[in-house]
Amino acid sequence: MRTDLHRHITDSLTGVRNLGILAHVDAGKTTVTERILYVTGATYKRGEVHDGTTVTDFDSQERDRGITIFAAAVSCDWDGHRVHLIDTPGHVDFSDEVERSLRVLDGAIAVFDAVAGVEPQSESVWRQADRHGVPRIAFVNKLDRAGADLDAAVASIRERLRVVPLVVQLPIGREGGFTGVVDLLRMRSLVWADGRDTYEEGPVPDALLEEAHRRRRLLEEAVAELHPVALEEFCAEAAISATTLAAALRDLTRTGEGVVVLCGSAYRDRGIEPLLDAVVAYLPSPLDVPSVQGVQNGAVRERAADPAAPFAALVFKVSSTTTGRLAYLRVYSGTIRKGDTVLDAGARRTERIGRILRVQADRNTEVDLAVAGDIVAVVGLKAARTGATLCDPSAPLVLEPPVVADPVVSVAVEAGRSADTGRLASALARLVEEDPSLAVRTDPETGQTVLSGMGELHLEVAVEKIRRTHGLEVGVGRPQVAYRETVVRGVSGLLYRHVKQDGGAGQFAHVVLDVEPLEAGAGDAGFAFGSTVVGGRVPKEYVRAVEAGCRDALAEGPLGGHPVTGLRVTLTDGATHPKDSSEMAFRTAGRFALREALRASAMVLLEPVVEVTVTVPDDAAGGVLGDLAARRGRVSGSTSRAGTVVITATVPLAELFGYATRLRGRTRGRGTFTTRSTGHAPVPGTVSGFDGTPSR
Repeated sequence: MRTDLHRHITDSLTGVRNLGILAHVDAGKTTVTERILYVTGATYKRGEVHDGTTVTDFDSQERDRGITIFAAAVSCDWDGHRVHLIDTPGHVDFSDEVERSLRVLDGAIAVFDAVAGVEPQSESVWRQADRHGVPRIAFVNKLDRAGADLDAAVASIRERLRVVPLVVQLPIGREGGFTGVVDLLRMRSLVWADGRDTYEEGPVPDALLEEAHRRRRLLEEAVAELHPVALEEFCAEAAISATTLAAALRDLTRTGEGVVVLCGSAYRDRGIEPLLDAVVAYLPSPLDVPSVQGVQNGAVRERAADPAAPFAALVFKVSSTTTGRLAYLRVYSGTIRKGDTVLDAGARRTERIGRILRVQADRNTEVDLAVAGDIVAVVGLKAARTGATLCDPSAPLVLEPPVVADPVVSVAVEAGRSADTGRLASALARLVEEDPSLAVRTDPETGQTVLSGMGELHLEVAVEKIRRTHGLEVGVGRPQVAYRETVVRGVSGLLYRHVKQDGGAGQFAHVVLDVEPLEAGAGDAGFAFGSTVVGGRVPKEYVRAVEAGCRDALAEGPLGGHPVTGLRVTLTDGATHPKDSSEMAFRTAGRFALREALRASAMVLLEPVVEVTVTVPDDAAGGVLGDLAARRGRVSGSTSRAGTVVITATVPLAELFGYATRLRGRTRGRGTFTTRSTGHAPVPGTVSGFDGTPSR
């Protein structure tokens, strides 16, 4: 049945909320999403992760593994507002899905486990949201669990995320006795009785009245320190009214100066309605965030969130389904209708909108149009990829695409039967189109097809998807990690002369280079180039050619042919020939000069390392610590918590392949671990000397 997506319950964009659910794996964000859909009437039955009945975890692998793998978009209505919601993955291997989602969101709910508090991936997704400037509110979940502690969770938010938490609720009951919350703004109790779909409102219980007043006072003081209007009222009246407090909390949320904290238990259906009220009250609408910026004819232009403005939208996800190729859009300005012709501004080609769909995870409803502020899917785009800007052909604009992280783990893949090689290549191409954080290449030396991704689980899911979707038998080789090479000690005054004469115009280029390690944080992507040549001995256009040649040489280092990073190259002198010098000659000279300089420098091999957080029972901690040490891990912390030990260590990524199986065996299935990329570190014993031989 067709509906009109432009039919909002409110008459303006102020009634729209585009938000995501962010969390560490197993913090309960998918359950929060399911309860939001149920409470708002978008679904008639509660979905459960453990039963495989959730709306957003609709993929067969998500249901088999019990985790969110792919970001899923849903919509619902609450208190006269349209809420577009994206449930994002919590596992580090799928952080690129989070990155693409944050690019198109106006706000987010960060979900935290009331027992664990801020966990490694909680911190990672929080930093991702910081980079995108996405306002957030926090929901401390699972208050019904043994060991749940709201104050401890809030303390971890303050200490690890370095934000000002503004707690607006007080739990009623502890752990299994948790039944509701005290609303500190309106000083009332909200209690959810077993078997009831909604809460009962009442006065604050006498046993909590004094504590509620104390916490309300702390909230007022914290807000007054951050908000000038609240401070003025606090100084004049010695208190802040609920109206002023709510307005101040909205301002502080949208500027990021404070984070509103709510609490509850999504699994027990407790705390969801106040969470939705907070979404409407504190998180911004498309009109409350800065106008989107793009590039038009080389100049930066803004495009307002106005349905009457020229159309502009960003493709943030592409997927192949039984209904065809779906492209998910965030519409930033203008209006789009079925049958419209739009411009893919980056590729400079036109596309036709076949159908517009309002998405509910794996289900959708066809609509006639979409307007500024909407998140929809469209059918009919032939070539537009993730990150493409779709716009009005008469008003072209290129929006900034989502950042794609570099893959860190690779496996060799091959078809089980030689006759299926072509089908495998087609399946891999479609896979990369849907997930830009995957990459496929052919190894020039071995001829193997290499699939690269963000982690072992990421690649495992990708290969399994090929098997299930395309019915192919796929063989997988041992994963390889993305090594790098860097300079430990450089060289000065390396002279290289490129002279070539084979009839006709020759090639002549004379360059002198200094190579040194690059200081942390300097340069572009681990490389900096400069010139100190004076007197015009090397013209500027040839200097640029030398830089281009040096960049060419970074592709393969002398230790093992790995990319080179972390170096500064300075062109100090050179010479030209009046006839035989050219940009090509100086580019060639730059390439061979840097290769020679790297062979003469002291180099070291770098390997990707990750921070591993392992949670194991007390009785298994010793064996796990020994195993981490055997994997060249450096333990940085260990804390005991309710019969378990949480161990934090930095471990080379190459040593973690197969670790999940080993950990399950050592802990009898009771141990879990998460990882977070922390960059690269030197491989012990791989420093080469000035003669190019390893020195150990």
